[in-house]
Amino acid sequence: MTIYRVILLFLLWVCLPNFSSTEMVFRRTSEPQTKVVKTRTAGRDGKVLHRQKRGWMWNQFFLLEEYTGSDYQYVGKLHSDQDKGDGSLKYILSGDGAGTLFIIDEKTGDIHATRRIDREEKAFYTLRAQAINRRTLRPVEPESEFVIKIHDINDNEPTFPEEIYTASVPEMSVVGTSVVQVTATDADDPSYGNSARVIYSILQGQPYFSVEPETGIIRTALPNMNRENREQYQVVIQAKDMGGQMGGLSGTTTVNITLTDVNDNPPRFSQNTIHLRVPESSPVGTAIGSVKATDADTGKNAEIEYRIIDGDGTDMFDIVTQKDTQEGILTVRKPLDYESRRLYTLKVEAENTHVDPRFYYLGPFKDTTIVKISVEDVDEPPVFSRSSYLFEVHEDIEVGTIIGTVMARDPDSASSPIRFSLDRHTDLDRIFNIHSGNGSIYTSKPLDREISQWHNLSVIAAEINNPKETTRVAVFVRILDVNDNAPQFAVFYDTFVCENARPGQLIQTISAVDKDDPLGGQKFFFSLAAVNPNFTVQDNEDNTARILTRKNGFSRHEISSYLLPVVISDNDYPIQSSTGTLTIRVCACDSQGNMQSCSAEALLLPAGLSTGALIAILLCIIILLVIVVLFAALKRQRKKEPLILSKEDIRDNIVSYNDEGGGEEDTQAFDIGTLRNPAVIEDKKLRRDIIPETLFIPRRTPSAPDNTDVRDFINERLKEHDIDPTAPPYDSLATYAYEGNDSIAESLSSLESGTTDGDQNYDYLREWGPRFNKLAEMYGGGESDKDS
Repeated sequence: MTIYRVILLFLLWVCLPNFSSTEMVFRRTSEPQTKVVKTRTAGRDGKVLHRQKRGWMWNQFFLLEEYTGSDYQYVGKLHSDQDKGDGSLKYILSGDGAGTLFIIDEKTGDIHATRRIDREEKAFYTLRAQAINRRTLRPVEPESEFVIKIHDINDNEPTFPEEIYTASVPEMSVVGTSVVQVTATDADDPSYGNSARVIYSILQGQPYFSVEPETGIIRTALPNMNRENREQYQVVIQAKDMGGQMGGLSGTTTVNITLTDVNDNPPRFSQNTIHLRVPESSPVGTAIGSVKATDADTGKNAEIEYRIIDGDGTDMFDIVTQKDTQEGILTVRKPLDYESRRLYTLKVEAENTHVDPRFYYLGPFKDTTIVKISVEDVDEPPVFSRSSYLFEVHEDIEVGTIIGTVMARDPDSASSPIRFSLDRHTDLDRIFNIHSGNGSIYTSKPLDREISQWHNLSVIAAEINNPKETTRVAVFVRILDVNDNAPQFAVFYDTFVCENARPGQLIQTISAVDKDDPLGGQKFFFSLAAVNPNFTVQDNEDNTARILTRKNGFSRHEISSYLLPVVISDNDYPIQSSTGTLTIRVCACDSQGNMQSCSAEALLLPAGLSTGALIAILLCIIILLVIVVLFAALKRQRKKEPLILSKEDIRDNIVSYNDEGGGEEDTQAFDIGTLRNPAVIEDKKLRRDIIPETLFIPRRTPSAPDNTDVRDFINERLKEHDIDPTAPPYDSLATYAYEGNDSIAESLSSLESGTTDGDQNYDYLREWGPRFNKLAEMYGGGESDKDS
């Protein structure tokens, strides 16, 4: 049975004012399925036109996106040749969006879209259609799959991934040099119409830059764009779809383009001649000034190297390039002298270190300037004729002899006179002196080479007109030797001779030393001062001699020691000689000649007592004496305890007993009434509450007459303490105070009552009022009792 499947498609043609309907008929066949579309179009005259279109894929519907109508958008129609129009068939739709986005009329097979569709969200939908018997629910047509493809409309403008681009291009680039490429994207369908075809154009940035319409590559449009004139450019690029035609959507972006530097500018000095000044006293290496050439380039393209290429001061000055400031620093290479030359002229060149060969045509990348350096006069210190002096003098010259002369001059044009002096720190013994006017150095004390062979002096030269300008020079004085010292024994010789010695036996080898240092070296001669029957001297002619015996046997009991005078002389001029005496002890020896005991030791030491024992006994005695002395000193120190126990315990002649006072009744510790009334001074009384350590007779001080000045009284007390032999040997502080004249009522203290000679009447206390009644009863009543 042949089944026809008819599907009606509704296509909205943008270019046509009316719509057309399409009906798709499904036919069952064994050959590959093809779609036959029968289109019926109403003409202008009302007649129906029949047109057979070329083969379409039967399983594909088309639907325009972004439908704006109020009703559901018609998609197409499913129809089966089994449908008699009686409603017995039911059309079923399944797949993407079936039932929600796409709905189908079960009776007619019409398919509608329920809402607006955006192709950019989903470009096509795959669905399945089937016709079943409504009563038996059995399919009358096999299920068939079809696709609804969404036709694109131009509803998206081109967009750039970045709002602002940053790019750079070297300055002086040729026209057409690529700067940067910008790319815009359009979400519309590139395969349908021109909705996604983007064309680029430049809105801002002409005539400096251009953009390729198809690729979006920005290129330079002007030659020789100079960074030094303008460095920053802002270019606005537009991307428009629909191939750039009228009605297309567009988007823009901004491109900030920076011209990067190239070395296209040579360095230039701002002045043709530069003047500098330098004091003549400037030391070598001193910076005297700088030169600088300007370069409009930046970075390494502006790096400059300075050099001196010509001039009359190329050997006197150097120039060094300072990298951080790009300046040439001129420095002193050799010492300057105003009196010799006052002006120097230099030719300085500045050249780029990194030159781009492409810009050689712009000229040499270097420049020159003339630098004139004026040397300024400075009051310079004196200059010695030599850097150091060496004088040689014999040690036997007389005091006041001139050993040499130093010379100095003032290098300035004024030629100020010079005054010379010796630095006494280099001549502490004041052996030398110098003439301040002519610089002659002479001796002021005798010289002795054996004490000091070299003297290192420092001579100071100062200008008389400006004493602050001084110069020092080293003077080395070498003392030449004169044979003024006699030779002596090299060491002390402890010589002995055995009692059993034989004639010609060697008992000692001697040598000599001499403080002098002759040019030919030392040479000594040894001999006896007189003929000796016991010993003789034999000169070895090598500055040593041997002492030999002349007789057979010696006796220590007869003679314990011998004195042998030996004459030692040198061979320099004048010949110096001395006599040294050897003490030769007679000792007992064994058969091998080894000493066993000598006469001096035998006489001094008792039998059985050695030298070590005597030393031990002596040490013990010394230790005992030290112990006794320390014990006596400690015992004496204990007896002399200070009255003042601490540095802060300073009082008015108060001895600390560490006991509590007796109040007003205690009148023995200190009598302050002596200051109040010097006429009633009593003898010093000993305290009755303690036992004093030592007893001595107190010195009586004559009583001061009435109305004696307190100052005189205090001075007498001070003098008394100074000459008092019983006073402690350490420092003490005695303080006296004077409170002034007595009051009308006199003293109310009981301390003074014991120092007065007569009785006092206290009845006047009753006249002072009720407050003083108690005192009147106490003192007045006492007198009454005493009288009774």
